[in-house]
Amino acid sequence: MPATSSPRRRPHSGSRRDEAARLAVLHAADDLLAEHGFGALTIEAIARRAGVAKQTIYRWWPSKVEILLDTLIEDSEKRFPVPVEKPTAESIRGYLHGFARFLSHDPAGKVLLALIAEAQHDPGTAKSFHERYLGPRRAQERDMLAQAIEAGEVSPELAPDATMDALVGPIVYRALTGTSIPPGLIDTLIEVLLTPRSKHP
Repeated sequence: MPATSSPRRRPHSGSRRDEAARLAVLHAADDLLAEHGFGALTIEAIARRAGVAKQTIYRWWPSKVEILLDTLIEDSEKRFPVPVEKPTAESIRGYLHGFARFLSHDPAGKVLLALIAEAQHDPGTAKSFHERYLGPRRAQERDMLAQAIEAGEVSPELAPDATMDALVGPIVYRALTGTSIPPGLIDTLIEVLLTPRSKHP
């Protein structure tokens, strides 16, 4: 861990979906994952919790992974959008703090962690995860850094992708291992990785 366009959504087949039912499915998948974990999550359980037919879900999504990806994309955009309008060092700091809160306290953060774990041993999940979520968000993050660099707000010594990996990697690692994410960790990462060298003591 996101060109400035919104993350690409996979086209869905079938009849036009009812928005209330669509949201019910996304919320049900989110809640059930938090309650029971990825392995126990089934289309049948999602259908029961959402109050929709299983066949309806299969018309809209081919798998539970695609349902979870829709949930993750929408919740990420709402909870910690990538700063794209004249980003500053402080807005990047806020973005990372928002990301840490998302992983630590938001049910949708568990979706992200579950998909990271599942992608390690399932190539199909890894492909969809990269194409639909990681790739588009990383493109937004690159643009954020490029704008901040151009404005003289930050001066990273690493390339953009390596900079973002170094910033988000420790946050994701601590979340995956169930360790708290102290605010001071993020502040230190910002100071070391993004502060222009002339501003270091």
